Amino acid sequence: MSRKLLLCLAATAALTACKGETAAPAPAPVADTAPAAAGHAFSPEINTGDFGELVKTLSSDEFEGRAPGSTGEDRTVEYIRDQMQRIGLQPGNGDSWFQEVAMTETTADESTVLKLDQAGKQRDLTFGTDMVIGTRSGQKEVKIDGSDLVFVGYGVDAPEQKWNDYAGQDWKGKTVVMFVNDPGFHANDDKLFDGKRMTYYGRWTYKFEEAARKGAAAALIVHDTAGASYGWDVVKNSWAGPQYDLTAKDDPEPRLPAQGWLSADAARQLFADAGLDLDQAYKDANKRGFKPVPLKAKLSLDLKSTIAEKKSRNVVGVLPGAKQADEAVLYMAHWDHLGKHEGEQGDNIYNGAIDNATGVAGILEIADAMAHQQPAPERSVVFLAVTLEESGLLGSKYYVNHPTFPLDKIAGVINIDAMSVAGRAKDMTVTGFGSSELEDILKPLAAAQKRTLHGESSVQSGFYFRSDHFNFAKAGVPALYADGGEDLLDGGVDAGRKAAEAYGRDRYHGPKDEYDASTWKLDGTVEDLQLLYGVGKELAVGGRWPNWYEGNPFKAARDEMMKGKTEAAAAAPAAK
Repeated sequence: MSRKLLLCLAATAALTACKGETAAPAPAPVADTAPAAAGHAFSPEINTGDFGELVKTLSSDEFEGRAPGSTGEDRTVEYIRDQMQRIGLQPGNGDSWFQEVAMTETTADESTVLKLDQAGKQRDLTFGTDMVIGTRSGQKEVKIDGSDLVFVGYGVDAPEQKWNDYAGQDWKGKTVVMFVNDPGFHANDDKLFDGKRMTYYGRWTYKFEEAARKGAAAALIVHDTAGASYGWDVVKNSWAGPQYDLTAKDDPEPRLPAQGWLSADAARQLFADAGLDLDQAYKDANKRGFKPVPLKAKLSLDLKSTIAEKKSRNVVGVLPGAKQADEAVLYMAHWDHLGKHEGEQGDNIYNGAIDNATGVAGILEIADAMAHQQPAPERSVVFLAVTLEESGLLGSKYYVNHPTFPLDKIAGVINIDAMSVAGRAKDMTVTGFGSSELEDILKPLAAAQKRTLHGESSVQSGFYFRSDHFNFAKAGVPALYADGGEDLLDGGVDAGRKAAEAYGRDRYHGPKDEYDASTWKLDGTVEDLQLLYGVGKELAVGGRWPNWYEGNPFKAARDEMMKGKTEAAAAAPAAK
């Protein structure tokens, strides 16, 4: 996942009967490579037994943490394909189940040090303790010699906000140091950007993109747990081992020679050695008119990396529509996780059970329901399991650039990423609540389960920008990202938030994110899946084209995309 911190919360009350009772034609036989099918009898109904079996298999040690380009990938994508065949889907990329995604694998030498020369004082920053560093350049060796370090506040150039942290300087050859999140966040100022709610300017991905556009030699983000919404261990774990990028051909955006993070302690010392106070720097960076501040230091780096050109795969299955087969509804989940960390003592397999074996199991359960419902969906329904989410949403980015259905033919996207396993709830969390008319479909379905909808409580975390639906949103396609609520039937809000905090603290992006039948409460997970199935079922009835709500930044792209369709409909003669 784009290194996101999931709210491991819950779902809620009585199920409504969303599925049809009449069986579809017998599903295709299962290939011999599908381990779960051999010992488990699947039902077309969404249920805890089937869901648990799928998650248990996908997150087993046999799949080695599902790292792209690994043996674990081969087992994963073949297993997903086999389950799609069992369900009765058709290959979704022409006559293939797979969409190849060319990628560059870069593994930084973790003995790399950042050398600082600050007023004649020499200091080495070590990988994992003081900093993490990597390159997206595709170069086996990146050398930086005596680059000036400059503090650029939050590293934001936002014309519509009349804010430019880079104004007035030439950044070629310099190393920029910046804070994570948005202006306004640390000052708790609602008048700056969106206050506590993170915008895309607050995401680490944007900050590196912008530094590259400015021509910087390197960029370093100062970590703080509140601003990032995860601890230093998550940064360290996520940046250790192989890192992936799309090839320059598929992603021609400018790239930094070197980019990484500084620990809070390392940053505090860096600022102190420059005669600055880090706490005061947070205050200064939140003021309009902030000017870049030289840190009176030079950075040198000899970063060696192992580079390999590899390919990963999205898995695409489709249930052809009965009437409008050229139009589609798209369900999506990412299959990848952080793999096996060779050399780590103890359990070194990052199984990714919640993140995101639950999402893959979820779209497979919904696919089974769709394939057996009567009447059959009028529009086609695409089930997309994407790769490289943990590396910056790259698999979904590739799909958006090479869609199997034109984007103006996709009525809506439903993304499932890291489902709640905390039990039933009275509510449901819609990340980015208030974004699109897909919520108008979800709301009455939730009400039938006696549930309410609300946005994420940790708006500062920027969850909306941290999962694969975001690439569709940027392109204009309405996308829904909803998960279990936080007001649990058993224990209320306090229990829900404690479950979320425990997951983030103890298991997120670590080897303890494993399937646990003894503690997982999947009755709430099934209720969530029923709701998401219901949204797609209604959307698969032809004719409805949800849009973004007025004022949403993605609406203009959708309006432009659909202009021809709207004009054609307006010009058509009225029915007699």
